[in-house]
Amino acid sequence: METTTGATPLIALAAAALDTETTGPDAGRARIIQIGAVGIERGKVVPGDRLDLLVDPGEPIPPASTRIHGISDPDVRGAASFAAAWPTLQRFVGSRILVGHTIGFDLAVLERECRRAGLAWEKPRSLCVRLLATVAHPQLADHSLDMIADWLGVRVEGRHTGLGDAIAAGEIFVALLPELRKQGIRTLGEAENACLMLSHALEAGHRAGWVEPVARPQAPAFQPVDPYAYRHRVDSLMSHPPVVVAASEPAGRVIDLMVTRKISSVLVSERGVPGEPVEAYGIVTERDMLRQISNEREEALAAPVGAIASRPLASVRAAAFAYRAIGRMDRLGLRHLAVRSDDGRLVGMLSARDLLRLRAGSAIKLDDAIEDAPDAAALAAAWATLPGVARSLLGEDIDARSVASIVSEELCALTRRAAVLAEQAMQAAGEGPPPSPYAVLVLGSGGRGESLLAPDQDNAVIFAEGDPDGPEDRWFAAFGELLAAMLDAAGVPFCRGGVMAKNPGFRGSLESWKARVDQWVRRSRPEDLLNVDIVFDLRPVHGDLALGAGFLDYAYERGHAEPAFAKLLGEQIVAGTPFTMFGSLQLEEGRFDIKKHGLFPIVAAARTLAIRHDVRAAGTRDRLEGLMARGIGGERDMKAMAEGHDLLLRLALAQQTRDIYAGIAVSNRVELAALSREQQKDLKQLVRRLQAVPDLLHDLMFR
Repeated sequence: METTTGATPLIALAAAALDTETTGPDAGRARIIQIGAVGIERGKVVPGDRLDLLVDPGEPIPPASTRIHGISDPDVRGAASFAAAWPTLQRFVGSRILVGHTIGFDLAVLERECRRAGLAWEKPRSLCVRLLATVAHPQLADHSLDMIADWLGVRVEGRHTGLGDAIAAGEIFVALLPELRKQGIRTLGEAENACLMLSHALEAGHRAGWVEPVARPQAPAFQPVDPYAYRHRVDSLMSHPPVVVAASEPAGRVIDLMVTRKISSVLVSERGVPGEPVEAYGIVTERDMLRQISNEREEALAAPVGAIASRPLASVRAAAFAYRAIGRMDRLGLRHLAVRSDDGRLVGMLSARDLLRLRAGSAIKLDDAIEDAPDAAALAAAWATLPGVARSLLGEDIDARSVASIVSEELCALTRRAAVLAEQAMQAAGEGPPPSPYAVLVLGSGGRGESLLAPDQDNAVIFAEGDPDGPEDRWFAAFGELLAAMLDAAGVPFCRGGVMAKNPGFRGSLESWKARVDQWVRRSRPEDLLNVDIVFDLRPVHGDLALGAGFLDYAYERGHAEPAFAKLLGEQIVAGTPFTMFGSLQLEEGRFDIKKHGLFPIVAAARTLAIRHDVRAAGTRDRLEGLMARGIGGERDMKAMAEGHDLLLRLALAQQTRDIYAGIAVSNRVELAALSREQQKDLKQLVRRLQAVPDLLHDLMFR
């Protein structure tokens, strides 16, 4: 189980809802007479995971208390003492977060019982649903368990029993998750910080002698990762071209080939050649051959190898990092993976032997969990491992561009899996399969491979044919709604600018998309320019990948053919004034916006010049290097922008990991006081130099 940190999404939290019934309401004197608890996993209460204990308090139960919970002295006679019940409760809770209504009272009583029995006490990490409900709906008449349950539509049974109230608290917690997301509260750390802001409620608990129900989130201890697996991509490790044989080839002849080539597997297709869509292939390994010979003896050697091949063929992108291949092999229990190009064609083969040296290193923190995640909670749990990986990689001094590329890889994988689940949900709802071939596109920084740790949704859908508001468009509109909701629940919030496939402007047929581009490049309006630059950063991640790639080629051709269009894009890069009248960086609450004053001018300039000079590259650094290769721009200026881009990414990622673990809303602003003097100096010099980007762009536009 992953360690719970402030970065852990609430929907992915492993928790136990707890309630105690006691001899009275005074936490300083009450004795426990009943303990109820129920497990919470993946945003759901687990009915079969429950605990229901009666406890002998060792003293008479007051009649006034019995009138509330119905438990009297005869009921607890012969029950375990608290000292005997405590280990059972500890085993049930384990490392899970405790959740309860006014749980500060329960914690105070538990602590006092432990002290009385001479048992070790360590305050567990916890959340109070009363406080969370106050955050989500401060205008509620009161925040009693019954009132909150009524607001959220939670049915309460067994009121004033340990188990009944624990189940109610658990169901309330689950029902609060979407309400908290509306307030921008998605992680444990964010929830803790939001509760800590409720000073009046916390002070009332202190006066009553309760334990503080939440703690300030802390960053976990630094954990190393294997840097090799995050530096190298699959295409640098794979064997290519792959060995492919025709399905009609006799197995005996294929065995001879494997022995001669000293390989442990071959790929099989009807034509026996590489370069076709990866779905056309199967695989035969040496183990398959041995198994077939053991079963069929001599007859096996004459059998066509296509009859032995295993399908479907598992594969990985050539551009993926090595950690992805390692995770996929581990998840599927395989020793071989086919390697495919971005448009889904077979280009190579990867074996466990190729990756063996990586396994000797320290931990590979990212795995392949996203690829078979069954729901949004599982997606959220996988996505939440990213801050720790980014933090470790930055600590290993891996360049920030690679770290941002890894974040983008995971964002694209998350979007792809969410699309698969959305498509399944459409069919389960009776809407049928997709009415047309289509591709899901990731736009913006994700498409460039430069995502930071707080991306919102930038996605689109392109389908082969269909009219606006026609049957195809309506199907993809519903699909887009499901896709957006899935991503939002998984930790990638709705785009505030509406750049999502659920909105008409970001879905359409190939013909519709081409018409949009034509309109943008011929007579662009300011609002069009805000969208068109995102489209030039697209990456197809699901469906008919060639459809998306073909559209990107069309957009580049049209953009390059209209010089006035690139000029208009360039005019959007306004230098602004990031300095005070005394020459210091302008700060807001001690922070500097490095996206507005740093990343934006570099990224936008590189994109604009790439469109103008037809440099078909996705990432900012690749675009700058492509321009230099064509003699566009001085090497000093281009290298300075590339190095500045890496510096800004590093500062942003480092700040975001700190904020995520601290439960602070992540933004594109860095805390200047947290930077070293050298970093502050470098940042100030870079921002000053970037003031000249508009002039540089003007000079290079028509070279």
